[in-house]
Amino acid sequence: MKISNIAKSIVAGLAAGATAAVTAVQDGQVTATEGITIALAVLGAWGITYAVPNKQPPAGV
Repeated sequence: MKISNIAKSIVAGLAAGATAAVTAVQDGQVTATEGITIALAVLGAWGITYAVPNKQPPAGV
């Protein structure tokens, strides 16, 4: 199965953003600092995941 870098980074960004958002809403409100943390988690996951190349399958497969 071949997954594009863009699809891979979108899923990683959603996962990172959701994790940060769940942590942020534990007290019932999201502050500006928590919002920035969520945004940085999403952007960081997008950038890092997009930059890492997919592993090449073995030659016989």
